[in-house]
Amino acid sequence: MSSTTPDWSALRRDFPILDQTVHGHPLVYFDNAATSQKPRAVIDALVRYYERDNANVHRGIHELSNRATTAFEAARERTRQFINARSVEEIIFTRGTTEGINLVANAWGNHFLKAGDVILLTEMEHHSNIVPWQLLAARTGAKLRYVPITGDDGLLDLDQFDRLLTPEVKLFSLVHISNALGTINPVATLCARARRLGITTLVDAAQSAGHLPVDVQAIGCDFLAFSGHKICGPTGIGALYGRKEILEQTPPWHGGGEMISTVDYDHSTWNTLPHKFEAGTPDISGPIGMAAALDYLDAIGRANIFQHDLELATYCYARLSELKGVRLFGPKNERGGLVSFLLNDVHAHDVVTIADRLGVALRGGHHCTQPLMKKLGVPSTARASFYFYNTRAEVDRFIEVVLEIQKFFGV
Repeated sequence: MSSTTPDWSALRRDFPILDQTVHGHPLVYFDNAATSQKPRAVIDALVRYYERDNANVHRGIHELSNRATTAFEAARERTRQFINARSVEEIIFTRGTTEGINLVANAWGNHFLKAGDVILLTEMEHHSNIVPWQLLAARTGAKLRYVPITGDDGLLDLDQFDRLLTPEVKLFSLVHISNALGTINPVATLCARARRLGITTLVDAAQSAGHLPVDVQAIGCDFLAFSGHKICGPTGIGALYGRKEILEQTPPWHGGGEMISTVDYDHSTWNTLPHKFEAGTPDISGPIGMAAALDYLDAIGRANIFQHDLELATYCYARLSELKGVRLFGPKNERGGLVSFLLNDVHAHDVVTIADRLGVALRGGHHCTQPLMKKLGVPSTARASFYFYNTRAEVDRFIEVVLEIQKFFGV
């Protein structure tokens, strides 16, 4: 990990997609919370695999299959290192955060939860950390409860959290960094409180894994899920961490090849971890590309990335707060690398549409957090989200665009 201040301008040049104009304006890409851009190192790793090593993994004995298997399992070890899991047996490759949470809900949840049990979430959760639990509750008779937020500042009401930790709670699942608010939740503290009461814990690290150091042993969670495409890796790949002791007790979710040990006409036995949860031919290039992204990020240093994101988000929040007719959401102090806002009398979709015509890529809508939007009393927000290749000059350009939008609508 790098301990020196990175050359951010040099790193930006690693991303060929950023060197373009959109509608006649230099591209300002502020939609990183939806997906990040990919450096040449990741693109080259994918090309190298498909040009030289493309073959199915694990069952082949020819050279190409051996190479593919070696690279695939090396990516699993690299992922283990990235989040400091104890063993590669605790790393399950998935299509992303959403599939990881669904795997836990369907495999662990179906097996361990029953009628009357409580699943505790927070009011700031992404749909992918609400809907799977709603489906599980409908199947099992379990109930959902939510830790409230305190208002536009988007902080959890921790006094209510302690009150909600009743004996009926069997699972506590929460987001690390809110994709709609930028709130950084104290996941280690909250998981420790839950674990002391025997409650299983899951952390949604979709917005945190590539933006700050994530250590599953320090957090003390039982499960943690993240996506590759938000951390400079390919789409359609991610990882689920599961504590080995829990995974060993959990039945598989998908059935098919690779996840079995033996198959007969009337019964089957299961493969060892983590293969028990990886049925069928996997996405092979995805983990290889994601491993290249992990190498790239750790060469920069995620602590450096966090500081860069924080400074940019703080600067953007301060610039927006100087403008009239702007409502801001999320913490006023430390936050993740995004700022959500509304302009008076202007729909978020109109903000994003006009910004795009001026070369600035934003996100507008409910951000897959419809319950949170209802809690805040708004249908949607506009969101600017940053990564280490973004600059203060781009924030200044974004502010110019906001002023042009306000002028256009006469607000």
